[in-house]
Amino acid sequence: MSQTSHRPDNTTPQDTDGPEDAGTETSSTNTGSTDTSGTETADADADSAGDPADPAKPGPGTPPPPGRSWEAVRHLLVRLHFYAGVLVAPFLLVAALTGLAYTLTPQLDQLVYGDRLRVEQVGETVRPLSEQIAAARAAYPEGTTASVVTPPGPEDTTRVVVAVPELGEKQRTVFVDPYTAEVRGELTTWFGSTPLTTWLDDLHRNLHLGETGRLYSEVAASWLWVAVAGGLVLWIGRRSRGRRPKSARGVLLPERGARGVRRTRGWHAVTGVWLALGLLFLSATGLTWSNYAGERFGRLLDAVNGNAPALDTALPGAEAPVEDHAEHAGHGGSGGATADADPAGFDTALTAARNAGLGGTVVVTPAADAASAWTVAQNDNVWPVHYDRVAVDASTGEVTSRTRWADHPVLSKLSKLGVQGHMGVLFGAVNQIALAIVAIGLTAVTVWGYRMWWQRRPTRADRRAVVGKAPEPGAWRRLPLPVLVLGIPAVVALGWALPVLGVTLAGFLVVDAVVGAVRRRRTA
Repeated sequence: MSQTSHRPDNTTPQDTDGPEDAGTETSSTNTGSTDTSGTETADADADSAGDPADPAKPGPGTPPPPGRSWEAVRHLLVRLHFYAGVLVAPFLLVAALTGLAYTLTPQLDQLVYGDRLRVEQVGETVRPLSEQIAAARAAYPEGTTASVVTPPGPEDTTRVVVAVPELGEKQRTVFVDPYTAEVRGELTTWFGSTPLTTWLDDLHRNLHLGETGRLYSEVAASWLWVAVAGGLVLWIGRRSRGRRPKSARGVLLPERGARGVRRTRGWHAVTGVWLALGLLFLSATGLTWSNYAGERFGRLLDAVNGNAPALDTALPGAEAPVEDHAEHAGHGGSGGATADADPAGFDTALTAARNAGLGGTVVVTPAADAASAWTVAQNDNVWPVHYDRVAVDASTGEVTSRTRWADHPVLSKLSKLGVQGHMGVLFGAVNQIALAIVAIGLTAVTVWGYRMWWQRRPTRADRRAVVGKAPEPGAWRRLPLPVLVLGIPAVVALGWALPVLGVTLAGFLVVDAVVGAVRRRRTA
């Protein structure tokens, strides 16, 4: 897949690194390059196919006869990286921009809903939950009390979550001043999220298109790690001048004095290197709670007993125990009783939980029925996290069961922490800043990738094009046999684990094969 540029007559190559860069920095009408590839290798086309005066004599850019070699692995990666960049990059760009907006939700919530989320004045004594619940239910009597969330800080209000049938899976959350039991207002929430956060969350997850729209985010998450890993291999394995391996500086910093496409490629690659860990983290954590890959991940957790331990909410002597399973989706849901619970039960359950050592913010949920216990769950999402849970017999104040965060399996912990980090809450403002940097960097990398594609377009008068050509196909036919023997089953297994990646990759291969067949027929 050696390639040459489409440069005007009487021009000479500049700033070359070696064979892969031949012609990537040549003079042209409007750009610093006349190369035609969207990746870091140049592309052979009709100008370099051979000597027109002697068809038997190969031209300087003619590929060598087919033969299996390890260089074909690099050529295949180049083509895969190119297609990932051109076809999947729009999904990545949308995910980066919507994710950037979502990172600002804590501050936006305070700006928009601050009058409900915060108290007017911090008091000295906190009123019992029963008084706060009574005030909330007096102001909003519809529905049943589903749960109560204690204030995360001294300036925050208590949240009384009310299940209203008309709202479906959403709830009405009433905000109460814990010092005065004054109702500050209410919002229609979704698993504790404000309307603004819910709207931005839906925008990032599915573009407000429902389950069908979730395909966009799963495509982005499925291909992000492929693009990142392929780009790292290509950039780190690239040779510098004199065919020497790149130094650490050459990998981590753009080349001094580079111009045109070389300068764009340097910023594209180096920024990708610096952001690689963050991008791989977002890809992995996004896949664990995606639609199809997330279902495969759930199967894995079931197979290796990696789920969070279930809290036994059956009261002693009850005939039918009811288990309270933790959700994998990353959003804490609220249960609800069939009849409105006695507000005094919330005081009893909270007191028992505090005596059992559950500090910080907790969610108190009434019993589902007379044979079940109340549950109190820690909800401290900022590191160090606290996720202990207890079951309480509200009639006696006795703790009947308990699960500890320390006892969660490793996969359960990694999944939970990964989701919190993906949402930008695990390390507070530092987490938000890191995600914002990664989102802005991914946006820049995507834009630079398209700029390279444009800069590498042919500019000769008889061969102008809007963008550069794709790298030459057929590299897979020259792959070493060990790569084929091991690679094909690995790709099949990967396609099963990540169905959206498998389907889209198969689609790319089919389209690529059809286009290649048409081109060969035209050439013949």
